[in-house]
Amino acid sequence: MANGADVIQATEEIDTGIERMNMSDGPDNYPNDTTESSLDHSIENGVAVHWGFSLDELYRIALKFYKEKEGKAVHLGYAEKCSLVGSTQQVIHGPFDPSSSPPVGVLDVVGKDRRLAWQALGSMTREEAKQQFINQLSDLVPTFRPYVEALWADKLEKERLAKEEEERKREEEERRKLEEEERQKEEEERRKQEETKRQIQEALNQQTYDQFRKYAEQQYPSNPDQQAVLIRQLQDQHYQQYMQQVYQQQLVLQQQEQHLSQIQQQQQLQNEMQQEQHQPDDNIDEGGRESQTDGGEESPCLAENGHDSEAGEETEEEESSQTVAPASMWTRRDIQDFKESIKREGGDSVIKVGHGETVTVRVPTHEDGTCLFWEFATDSYDIGFGVYFEWTKDSSNVVSVHISESEDEEEEEEVEGDCDDVERLAGRKPESNRPAQSVIIPVYRRDCYEEVYAGSHSYPGSGVYLLKFDNSYSLWRSKTLYYRVYYTS
Repeated sequence: MANGADVIQATEEIDTGIERMNMSDGPDNYPNDTTESSLDHSIENGVAVHWGFSLDELYRIALKFYKEKEGKAVHLGYAEKCSLVGSTQQVIHGPFDPSSSPPVGVLDVVGKDRRLAWQALGSMTREEAKQQFINQLSDLVPTFRPYVEALWADKLEKERLAKEEEERKREEEERRKLEEEERQKEEEERRKQEETKRQIQEALNQQTYDQFRKYAEQQYPSNPDQQAVLIRQLQDQHYQQYMQQVYQQQLVLQQQEQHLSQIQQQQQLQNEMQQEQHQPDDNIDEGGRESQTDGGEESPCLAENGHDSEAGEETEEEESSQTVAPASMWTRRDIQDFKESIKREGGDSVIKVGHGETVTVRVPTHEDGTCLFWEFATDSYDIGFGVYFEWTKDSSNVVSVHISESEDEEEEEEVEGDCDDVERLAGRKPESNRPAQSVIIPVYRRDCYEEVYAGSHSYPGSGVYLLKFDNSYSLWRSKTLYYRVYYTS
């Protein structure tokens, strides 16, 4: 009898609890009283849409917020808590099924109320239960929506940073690929240059090995090691000399092309001038007068044209005759012996080239010579060196040294000297009266403080060699120059 009475009492308590829940919570707290249109409206314009998260993400955020904040920053009533628990049970297990749900104890009032809240959801789907839980939490807790918005802003910031990091990595990868491609191109170019250099050296060595070997045997008869060292030095010098000749030939070809282009431009200009001079005068044609005088003399224009054409032919012949062969240059290791010999010779063979100065040694061609030789070295520092040939007559055969601040200063001094005579300046053609020059060796900086630089050049004709020692690039240091020039027949 006692067990039957307990069952009856428990049934009565369940009925009473259901009625109490219906009376206290009201119809708005249960999805059975929520129409389908209001649920659709919340899905379309509610938090799931406007807050940026999907329904599953937003539900997990809401559930985490409720578990962390409940009892701390969130204080809800008993019925509201039961309703939220019922929604979570509906999401986890689906609609309430008495056969699969464990029984609730008779004295577990809280569990009974939560079970009743779950039963009240009926056949609501899990998605609808998630939406119900989110809507209830948003209505009951004002701080929930700012919390979700802060999470959404943080998510956007993380996505932006991740995108920037991905873009940075992509740019870094592209830059690395470009650098790798550039490095490979440089490596390939360097390899080709090395291969070309090796082939040229092998070809030159095959041609000169016997000659160099004989010379080394004469210098070091009983020392094979010194012979091998000397042969390698001679081969290196021969290769450098050969490459310099190649560069000089290329420079001569470029100069020839420039001369040819200038000649063509001058010829075109002369043709245009002749066409303008041959055009008839309108007043003379209208009067019917002839263009010649009674004496049958030619027009001054025609005479001038004839003279210009002859002068143009002479200019072309002169320019064509100014094509010179490349020079030869080599180096020697006996720099100390060379300096001592220059000091013993005395004279002007030791020159101090000041900072910013250019020294020009003028060496006229000698009637008994056919080739010019030069040797030079410096103390401690390099110096620029180049050779020019001036197509002018000089019967003095005297070597002279000129020092200037730069190459341009020499041209300015010549112009200033001509300006003293006003009448001569008025009738002078500045460009035509100046002697033509040909570049034999362009001015380059030479490491002549380590070894003696020497060279030779065959006379292209009568004129003056200009050996230029350029220190104009140095702002502070002066250079001590040791040099020697001579000719051979």
